Amino acid sequence: MSDLVAEQVPPTHPASSLAQTLIAATLIQIVATASVLALTAIAPTVAADLDIGAYWIGYQISLIYASGMFSSAVAGTLVQRFGPVKIEQIALTCFVIGFAGIATANILLIILASLLIGIGYGLNNPASSEMLSRVTPQNRRNIVFSLKQSGVPLGGILASFAFPFLSRYVDWHVALLIGAVAPLLTMGLLAMTHAAEPKMQKKVPSLLRGLIDEQSTIWRNPRLRALSCLGFAYSAMQLSVSAFAVVTLVHDAGWSLLAAGSVAAAMQFAGAFGRIFWGVVADRIGGGYITLSLLGLLGGVGYVLLYWLPELPVMAQVALFVAMGAVTIGWNGVLLAEVAHNAPEGRVGAITGGVLVYTFIGVIVGPSSFASVYAISGHYGTSFLIFSLFGFAGMIIAWHANATRH
Repeated sequence: MSDLVAEQVPPTHPASSLAQTLIAATLIQIVATASVLALTAIAPTVAADLDIGAYWIGYQISLIYASGMFSSAVAGTLVQRFGPVKIEQIALTCFVIGFAGIATANILLIILASLLIGIGYGLNNPASSEMLSRVTPQNRRNIVFSLKQSGVPLGGILASFAFPFLSRYVDWHVALLIGAVAPLLTMGLLAMTHAAEPKMQKKVPSLLRGLIDEQSTIWRNPRLRALSCLGFAYSAMQLSVSAFAVVTLVHDAGWSLLAAGSVAAAMQFAGAFGRIFWGVVADRIGGGYITLSLLGLLGGVGYVLLYWLPELPVMAQVALFVAMGAVTIGWNGVLLAEVAHNAPEGRVGAITGGVLVYTFIGVIVGPSSFASVYAISGHYGTSFLIFSLFGFAGMIIAWHANATRH
């Protein structure tokens, strides 16, 4: 399928290699995630300077992901119209302007900059999936997409370390402007390794028509429909454990803030490793759906165990959260690889954008629903116990989709 897709767009120079494309796509993913999380890493400093509560950062993140959901919904049509390389350049431009806008310290411009960062974030995955699908052999599909998706936790780690470090030596405004250099350099690398495609000759549908066509294709195909449901369920689990790991350890298990933060960082490192590990597993066993089913089972069991977190020994608490990082953060590359495999020929970017709409919904709905359960129960363990149902449901959905394939 990749070869057929590649033939539809005649290159203007020798085709970029798999290594070049993977490096570029992974770097873009790291930059994209770091752009999204840059403000969270220095939220107390920025909030004090703006004379607002640090909790407002939660609204900024929600704004970014809501914007990303809408841009992801139309990204497929844009990729068809302009080609994935141009769309990636647009996404990187959004990040550059976003950094500059936040650095102004003007609330209105911060809102607009956050919307731009969200637009860029939503455009990235459909475009990079289209690029990778053209050069990736089928038997290496899962590991390639998982390597690229390891850029998400790596970008989070980069933001968590780089911006607080820079803010110790320069004003936070300057730190963010320095951050804008990263997408600029990545734009240069992409321009050197990938030529933009010529203007499409065939007629491309309007954004609304393209959106309707993508969703119709997804919901008519049981395998793509399953992947959409899995994206929603697993992203809700991922963002919930990422957002509430520290507060759960502090509130329910009596940890210090510094120690709990160290566990959360270890969880993110485990997530980066997990994305690569599960990609290797999926390629070795020849089944992305089987791997996604296993991840649902492990995530569900892990969330059930988190209900009894205060009763576990300290080292078991650490091991459980690190394991949940590897599992609940490790699924994304395998899912995107299966989307690319099951998408109609020539429509990888379009279908990826359509499926990721549901992932963005999970990102937005998951943490807020988790918090609502806590507000009722007063116990974070209860929230994890209820959210384990997402994992067990995902296990069944993925297993059934695998059976449907055969």
